Amino acid sequence: ATMEEIRHAARIACVDEAIMGFPDGYETLVGERGVTLSGGQKQRCACARAMVTEPSLILADEPTGALDSQNAGMLLGSLQYMNTDLDATIFMVTHDAFSASYTRRVLFMKDGKLFHELRRGQEGRKEFFDRIMHVISLLGGDLNHVV
Repeated sequence: ATMEEIRHAARIACVDEAIMGFPDGYETLVGERGVTLSGGQKQRCACARAMVTEPSLILADEPTGALDSQNAGMLLGSLQYMNTDLDATIFMVTHDAFSASYTRRVLFMKDGKLFHELRRGQEGRKEFFDRIMHVISLLGGDLNHVV
């Protein structure tokens, strides 16, 4: 075997191991250099690539933007797993309150400035989602109206 074949086999083994680490353990057939992959499959592959290197920081820009609800839930669960079980810090930019509800801390920006901050604490995701929605409903007002 050539060195390139050995490297290729090692990469495949790392990705297989990473995929099995996901809470829902999903698989994606790549083939055709990924040209025919759906948005959800591309996102799962990107997440697996991120896991292989065991990063301490993950930057996610609207990670669920092009996904249906099932794939979005799987991706958010994977990011949550990477945060809680692999100790990765995840910096996610999103306009989606559902996605934000998976986090422990939300910073709201308005006109390029920090508008408000929420910390989840011990409350459940549903309660945190409700608080996020409350702040979103007040984004047109001012910080004095945020409870």
